[in-house]
Amino acid sequence: MRVSCPADCVYLESGSDYQQKRLAVQFMPVRRDFYRELDELGGKKTVALFNLVEVVIFGYFHSRRDGQDAEIVAALQALRRTLSPLHVPAGPMPVFAEHLKKEYDTFKKQNPEEIADMSSAPEILDRAIAFVSRFSGTDFQSQRFLGGLIGYVRAYHPEIAEHLTKQREPGHIILPGQQFMPPPAPESHTHGPGCHHH
Repeated sequence: MRVSCPADCVYLESGSDYQQKRLAVQFMPVRRDFYRELDELGGKKTVALFNLVEVVIFGYFHSRRDGQDAEIVAALQALRRTLSPLHVPAGPMPVFAEHLKKEYDTFKKQNPEEIADMSSAPEILDRAIAFVSRFSGTDFQSQRFLGGLIGYVRAYHPEIAEHLTKQREPGHIILPGQQFMPPPAPESHTHGPGCHHH
């Protein structure tokens, strides 16, 4: 018997939290091994690319229950195509893939020496696709990778999770150590006889 439950159901919420915590424990050692593999492959820039991917995934999916691992794989494949030296025609990018590409471009522009570029990114993204697919498993509509990543960040890096969930500007990645102050409010202006508009 299936019972329909609204998206804001407290039982669904607690069950989802439980699943994420359980998956986080399984995800931690696998993630650690993958980061070690990335570091051996290309050092800090290689690690920075996948870390950016994780931050963007968490920021985008942390409050959504409808996300699926297939969306992550599709976004990684789309980013790989755009960074590949060969032009591979493809249809329109899925929404999360566009978001990931925009965040990569922004980070690359602001920190060009700190992240993998077009010469090494395709191989890194191939490994990331394989990593996500392995952890996700073979279930149709799997959310295992998403649950593991979100649960991991919440359980083992709660301060980062808190900052990422409080983002005010969509499309702005908050990294540890940055200021989290909202932009200053514009000065209010009342039109009157002293106005000098040009």
